Amino acid sequence: MKTTKEEYHRRVNILIEYINNHLDEPIDLTYLAEISGFSQWHFHRIMSAFLGEPVGAFIVRMRIETAARLLRYTDSPVQEIAYRVGYDVPSSLSKQFKQFYGISPQAYRNNKQFVIMKPEILRPELDLQVEVKAIPTKQVVYLRLTGDYKTLDYGAAWGKVCNYVAEQGLPVGDVCPVCIYHDDPKVTAPEKLRTDVCMVLPVQGIAKGEFGAKEIPAGNYAVFLYKGSYMNLQVVYDTIYAQRIPELGCTLRDEPSYERYLNDPCTTAPEDLLTEIYVAVE
Repeated sequence: MKTTKEEYHRRVNILIEYINNHLDEPIDLTYLAEISGFSQWHFHRIMSAFLGEPVGAFIVRMRIETAARLLRYTDSPVQEIAYRVGYDVPSSLSKQFKQFYGISPQAYRNNKQFVIMKPEILRPELDLQVEVKAIPTKQVVYLRLTGDYKTLDYGAAWGKVCNYVAEQGLPVGDVCPVCIYHDDPKVTAPEKLRTDVCMVLPVQGIAKGEFGAKEIPAGNYAVFLYKGSYMNLQVVYDTIYAQRIPELGCTLRDEPSYERYLNDPCTTAPEDLLTEIYVAVE
């Protein structure tokens, strides 16, 4: 049974990555079942068990939440955003967006006081060093966690990733953990938030069971250096997206942000913790 569960984890991870990378295209559930290797009879039940919701609902939610982030953080027209998240006509996006949030995409963009979940908190005085860098492709192995960013056990997940790398005989990569954050807590319910706890490797990783392997795409990133407690990171992100990115004159790319942790929270005072925050820009 353990082997079966590990294999299911591996296949589900592959499907989730496929969905994330094809939101701008029609996603056929029959095709997903085919590439998953699960039988048509069991595909939907297996995916629901692992995702916590039907796969069709998961795809719709990813599209709507991506649209909400683009509306919040970019100046792209609503029509363009609709196409980027897989809708042929803006009216289809508007209908589902309103079902999710009780407001149309255009009204949400125009009404800066409307709050989907939590208001932004800005700290203009934050001392954030920033540099826009061309970052090469990174090969990673990862363990996916789901739940509130503030309550996840990152230390235990990092330990599992390190043990997995050793068990597979892979060369040890970057000793600094990396976490990829796929969702914005302002538009995604806490229990649905997804985090990949990663080790960057000098070679291509191996996917097995609950451990995935993938690339973090190359490209330009605005890299911010933050010194302070992890508990303040939401305020840091609000300040970065609402103030610092516009000041840089950058346009956001459709890639999730990620963090790299430069010192050990077990031996470092919270106020001395150093975090690099990578935001994909062009």
